[in-house]
Amino acid sequence: MAVNSRMIQSNRIKIFVLIGLTSLTVAIHYGWVLENLFGHSEWVHALHSRFCYLPIMVAAAWFGLRGGVIAATVISVAIMPYLFGAVATNANHMTSLSQELIEIFFYYTIGILIGLLVDREILIRKRQERTQLELERSHRLSLVGQMAAGVAHEIKNPLASIKGAVEILSEESTASSDREEFKQIVVGEIKRIDGTIQEFLEFARPKETRLVPLNLSNSLQASLRQTERQIKEAGLTVRTAIAPDIWIKGDQEKIHQVVLNLLLNAIEASSAGSSIEVSLSESADSGASLTIRDHGHGIEPASRARIFEPFYTTKASGTGLGLAIVRSIIDAHGGTIELAFPEDGGVELLLSFPSITVSREATWR
Repeated sequence: MAVNSRMIQSNRIKIFVLIGLTSLTVAIHYGWVLENLFGHSEWVHALHSRFCYLPIMVAAAWFGLRGGVIAATVISVAIMPYLFGAVATNANHMTSLSQELIEIFFYYTIGILIGLLVDREILIRKRQERTQLELERSHRLSLVGQMAAGVAHEIKNPLASIKGAVEILSEESTASSDREEFKQIVVGEIKRIDGTIQEFLEFARPKETRLVPLNLSNSLQASLRQTERQIKEAGLTVRTAIAPDIWIKGDQEKIHQVVLNLLLNAIEASSAGSSIEVSLSESADSGASLTIRDHGHGIEPASRARIFEPFYTTKASGTGLGLAIVRSIIDAHGGTIELAFPEDGGVELLLSFPSITVSREATWR
């Protein structure tokens, strides 16, 4: 509605400009302006006639063929009294009549030619916009298909496990010790389905991002403390270089989700005895820079370009939504995420956020 209102207002202004321009050129044509200064002569009359092309060309440029023809008609009708007066008073009236008729012919010719070119340009632009919309619609449909296939795949496997476990549990010959094991399988697979659905909902209908001043340094430290148990169990060490009191505008819950997701990925990708490096610093140029690096098996070159695609995963288990959600959260914070692959192996994730504090340096510990 707002766009249509602005367009109507713009067209009104253009029409008023054209009315003023047409009135001025007709006044010049009748000699009400220049002839008072230069008198009447052939060159002054020729100049008058050329001025009449101006509103025709402007109308054709603004409104296409319709505008060019209407402007040419208005100008032609407006100069008719002048034409008949000139013919009646001119001794060589047939020559004068033919010159004026040729002038009118060119009015229409110019208006039609420019109008056709403008209409053709508008038509081409509309076709391009329509093609772009069709491409976007096809992409959305393709994405929906991928999402549906991904959800179906992630739910189908645990359902098959649940079905098998329930069938075994229903057999009277199943030992009581086995029953407990299969009950745990059922519970675990139900949790897996629930996790898949929760991640899908988070990706499809993310909660509103509430950007408030957030101490990223403290948030990062809290996420590291939360993963201490997993790090210890995996036999890893963590080296940190976290500058204090780096503030960004962020959603605490979502930033915590991003950091936790990336840390757990790094833990999962790392081999026992290796280390994970986490650094946070700030500069006036790039804002807050968070780096998480592991020394694990890395990512195959063929998978690197698709790693942020929804439902794309290289893990045996997993929905493939984790990194897609991470990227969408970082985009909502006006930040960026990049992958780097050091020569000595592993993956380095580089996250940047616009910061709201002064530059701070970090020291490795």
